[in-house]
Amino acid sequence: MTSDIRGRGQAGVTAESGSQAALDYYLITPAAGTDGAPAEGIVVEEFTLTEDFRTVGLDTAGWTAADGVWWSSAAFGRAMREDPGLRTRVRAVSRPEAESAYHDLGGGELPGETRLRALFHDHQPLPDSPPLRLSPPRVDDGFHDTRVYRVLFAGEPHLSRLADVVTLAVEAGDPRTRVVGTGELRTASDVFTWDVRRIGPGAACSVDLTAHLGTTSDEPLRPLLRRLTTVMRYAGAVPVTVERFS
Repeated sequence: MTSDIRGRGQAGVTAESGSQAALDYYLITPAAGTDGAPAEGIVVEEFTLTEDFRTVGLDTAGWTAADGVWWSSAAFGRAMREDPGLRTRVRAVSRPEAESAYHDLGGGELPGETRLRALFHDHQPLPDSPPLRLSPPRVDDGFHDTRVYRVLFAGEPHLSRLADVVTLAVEAGDPRTRVVGTGELRTASDVFTWDVRRIGPGAACSVDLTAHLGTTSDEPLRPLLRRLTTVMRYAGAVPVTVERFS
């Protein structure tokens, strides 16, 4: 789809920075399928990015009502991505939703993001390598640079929650369908296209983004990658890494 959905709720995708929270928030629920049950705790995460927006690290902190203290755990962050059982108990939410849940669970006022970052004590380095270019990059006429990114996720999103940012394939619900949806955003100088792909049915998926940049600035990429990742999180997938292929 061509994105003309600026301002249409959480799922809207633009290349503008906006005012969304910088950290990722999740609620820990008692068990899968208990959407109406009170949360047991909160998880807060942040990826460390390079200058060209590749991920090189992850920090995870959490708070549970049972013990009432904050903790930091790289192992828990890995488990969110590797353990399907835990993943079904973790639900992505906005910061206001996290604030409400934290208050309802007896935690009081949720600390600001600067304070939450100070709780990160168990950093998880992530594998990284710059794009391998065996030949000069191919740049379409009229553009300054072309880049290809893959945002990898654990799990599979609820397709109905992606409808505002991609045109779903006719057979998107078939587990054998690899590309389940496509999207596009055009600005005054840049063109962005993306595919949502299944990598393993139910196990992993990705957003593959091609960015045709019309100027020397790559700043529009940051909010766009952030928003696409947020949409996928709200749809039930958990981000693993951002790779740059070219």
